[in-house]
Amino acid sequence: MADEILARYRESIDNIDAALIFMLAERFKVTKAVGEHKAATGLPPADPGREQVQIERLRSLAKSANLDPDFSEKFLRFIIDEVIHHHRKAGAA
Repeated sequence: MADEILARYRESIDNIDAALIFMLAERFKVTKAVGEHKAATGLPPADPGREQVQIERLRSLAKSANLDPDFSEKFLRFIIDEVIHHHRKAGAA
């Protein structure tokens, strides 16, 4: 019986992981378009003001969701840094 319970938990975790991957893929499709737009219009690849607003917004959401805000900030920072890297590559192309 315990193995069935564990299997159900793991199935849910697997479904959540899949959803996260698809959501990240969709997010990067949009940020790729943003990077191309920035490159075409001469805008800088990074927007520190926007980044700070997003970090504060997601820290607040994390608190509401009972998720460690420091973890959410590290996760978002990782994503932002990757997006900026892609934007820089788009600007150099």
